[in-house]
Amino acid sequence: MLNRLISQGVPAKGTTRRGFLKMTAGAAGGLILGGAIQPTTAAAQAGTDGLATPFVHIRPDNTVVVIVKHLDKGQGTATGLATLIADELDADAAQVTTEFAPANTGLYANTLMGVQGTGGSTAMANSWQQYREAGATARAMLVSAAAQAWGVDPQSVSVSGGMITDGSNTASLGDMAEAAAGQSIPDSVSLKTPDQWVYIGKSFPRVDLVRKTQGATNMYGMDVAMDGLMYAVSLRSPRFGGELAGLDDAEARAMPGVIDVIRLPDRATVIAESTWQAIQARDALAAEWDFSNAENRGTEELRAEYTALLDEDGTVFEDAAASQAEEAKVIEADYFFPYLAHTPMEPIDVTVLFDGTEATFWTGSQIQTLDQNISAQVLGIDPESVKVETLWGGGSFGRRAIYDSHYVAEAAMIAQAWLQTHGEARPIKLVWTREDDVRGGYYRPMHMHRVRAGLDAEGNITSWDQRVVGQGIAIGTAFEQFMVNNGVDASSVEGLGEHSAYTIPGWSVDVHHPRIGVPVLWWRSVGNTHTAYVVETIMDELAEAADADPVEFRLRYLTDPRARGVLELAVEKAGAVQDGLTRGIAVHKSFGSYVAEIADVRMREDGTVKVERVTCGVDCGVPINPSNIEAQIEGGLGYGLSAILREEITMTDGEVNQSNFYDYTPLRIADMPQVDVHIVPSTEAPTGIGEPGTPPIGPAVANAVRRATGKAVRELPFSSYGLA
Repeated sequence: MLNRLISQGVPAKGTTRRGFLKMTAGAAGGLILGGAIQPTTAAAQAGTDGLATPFVHIRPDNTVVVIVKHLDKGQGTATGLATLIADELDADAAQVTTEFAPANTGLYANTLMGVQGTGGSTAMANSWQQYREAGATARAMLVSAAAQAWGVDPQSVSVSGGMITDGSNTASLGDMAEAAAGQSIPDSVSLKTPDQWVYIGKSFPRVDLVRKTQGATNMYGMDVAMDGLMYAVSLRSPRFGGELAGLDDAEARAMPGVIDVIRLPDRATVIAESTWQAIQARDALAAEWDFSNAENRGTEELRAEYTALLDEDGTVFEDAAASQAEEAKVIEADYFFPYLAHTPMEPIDVTVLFDGTEATFWTGSQIQTLDQNISAQVLGIDPESVKVETLWGGGSFGRRAIYDSHYVAEAAMIAQAWLQTHGEARPIKLVWTREDDVRGGYYRPMHMHRVRAGLDAEGNITSWDQRVVGQGIAIGTAFEQFMVNNGVDASSVEGLGEHSAYTIPGWSVDVHHPRIGVPVLWWRSVGNTHTAYVVETIMDELAEAADADPVEFRLRYLTDPRARGVLELAVEKAGAVQDGLTRGIAVHKSFGSYVAEIADVRMREDGTVKVERVTCGVDCGVPINPSNIEAQIEGGLGYGLSAILREEITMTDGEVNQSNFYDYTPLRIADMPQVDVHIVPSTEAPTGIGEPGTPPIGPAVANAVRRATGKAVRELPFSSYGLA
């Protein structure tokens, strides 16, 4: 990794890149992360461009542009926000389009995070009120303008399907846009009641569908093209924390299309006329590495360290008193979860143009505030001099939500070095290949769990002792002050104890966070991916030990009515188990939402698993766009199924063994089951949906496999057991 700040061309002595980025992120955190930023009231801007507020622009050509403050990386955020604006504005869906907001934390902060950013399935939850109010405000100003123009009482003016009328006069939204910009902003607006909704809870066309179908130019970072564009690809240490001790770049410099080779303390970057030429030249570099400060351990060594920690008391997270009843049966189990890569279909890329005073970055930015602030500190300029042009993201699953903005910072360092060497500003596109990304770190952390759970003679839970061992994602980052409490990183224990949908007697949890040199990051559903697996498989084994129906047993401890509701709905819709199939059940709460998944699986003759059908019950509050919710549950379920079957990142002597989809094997189309999604009607405020479909699928399938084979699957992936 880059490990020294380039400051006026001279590496800052003794400052590691990771340490620098954590320091700068922390500096930003003092100003920006220190407290939630309140949403800014919309301020209209008069002019020939029509009515423009921070969240919606209504143009004279009758186009309604929704300003999207969140990254849309395929999860449908842009469509969701457009739905909210269009409904309260009473626009016609056909006239609505979207643009991504500029980097401006004051206007566009995620109100649940305090920074401008997308993550934790919070996009709809934090925008629900804000965007509806923005739509209603614009509507009120249009009505006021029309009433003034027509000389009528505003109460006689109505808006429907993008048209304004008082019964005698009619105008489009665009017709009144300029006049509306001159109106006073109302102090308050009334929002529609559910019975008045036109789009919310019903249907709204995806705003990205036509652009993606037509292959729109410059939509994704990989598409970016401009005059003078150069392409950069880096050679990085094969071990995390390695330093570049020597470099022979003569062969690379002589290759066609190569413009320059830039050497940084922990990598060398080839700049060429095309990506392919840069990759070819990068592969021709001869490097010597210093691994004295690198992570040199492999998976087996790390696993041995984790196993030893399972025998030691950890930091207490939950400490509940166990029942006094005598234990009649006890279940003890150890679990292992490997590192996992994110592998979005669009690998990491960013284009930068830096002229010495101002910089512009084009990328699928997931946390614009950090990208803006950290790149500004790398370049030695004010954040206001950094422009972040957010593009559509070709997937992320957490990969673009970087606490240290490492790839934006890398691009900034390359651009700065180029300018200092050549004296001219030229745009540079930094591209990570699939191999770079799979081997480059920022994985879901490896974890181990140990559980001891007891039942009394009546089959009731008397105690539940759980130990968790794994790296804390937020430890040492700007997010530590919010995510680490009394030494416990929330990302490792979410879904356990008080954060679970269950009320279980005697549930005690302690945690170890070993310091490992492998970079880790939130991965779709984060800690819920392993905590749900442990809880739901243990619950299933306890149910069997208690000679109880697995649904009835869970309902004993599901005191949350919404959790009970999704489980009962899924059971009802699943119906009877077909001959030749075995059923597994799991229910989990994450990101404020509740999901139950019932998996019907078939054991093939070769001993492998085929998941035939999954029935899902979902409660995510008001379902803004039901079809998108179904798609997100299907996608999250598929992503989770992919991980449990065959995916794992392993290391030998500190070097990652996997590199691409041939040895980091994702879900194949033949593995995907039939998925039936059933949404619980709700009037609760919307909660997350991009991630909650992922956690339950693993334990649901594992429970079916155990019931079919008698084999408890406690180590992932399933391929470790010959099941996939």
